[in-house]
Amino acid sequence: MLEVIAQYWPMFLVGQYPNGPLGGLALTLILAVCGLAASLPLALLIALARVSPFAWLRRISAVLVNVVRGMPLLMLIFWAYFVIPKLTGEVVSGFWTLLCALVLYESAYLSEVVRSGIEAIPRGQTEASRSLGVGYWTTMRKVVLPQALVNVLPSMTSQFVSTIKETSLGYVISVNELTFAANQVNNLVLTKPLQVFGILAIMYFLVCFSLSRGVNWFDRRVRRARAMA
Repeated sequence: MLEVIAQYWPMFLVGQYPNGPLGGLALTLILAVCGLAASLPLALLIALARVSPFAWLRRISAVLVNVVRGMPLLMLIFWAYFVIPKLTGEVVSGFWTLLCALVLYESAYLSEVVRSGIEAIPRGQTEASRSLGVGYWTTMRKVVLPQALVNVLPSMTSQFVSTIKETSLGYVISVNELTFAANQVNNLVLTKPLQVFGILAIMYFLVCFSLSRGVNWFDRRVRRARAMA
């Protein structure tokens, strides 16, 4: 295993860069961060629609969430791979195809996380704000959402960790993320698949475990600061 790491560690970390396209762990993290950053605003809008006072808006958002959550991510990736080029009339790279699928998938799951946080806020706070003449959407933006997002931070972190692992499905459309890079190394080595994919498993574990511990520490700091305030 050490021999494989010593010889092929650049491919695991950055793919063929700078002599080729960026890949490996670097591309995996870029996909996960971009996917979460793009899906969070959409998830907030869907969550607000799910708890809005308009029945038609609640129904439409509920259908969207349930349909997306009822489909495997792999199917969404295939749909994006074949549908987006037909809609745009342009050839779309695997990176953007996977990112679009991730954004749609993660926004559905994150919206339910945010919705649970909104519904956990005592109704008395909303009623007090409304009794002071504050509008519904202003109440949500300034009173409810800030508290809800802090409360669901651990769940959002878990979803981010899941996104890192879900990027591995980009392998099926030849996105040069970490799993694809590991398979390229395996094709070069040929005789050491256990070592190569053992390294892959260790890398995923180290990244996901480090993120989980880091955000748990941050969450404790935030809750301690709120308790002392």
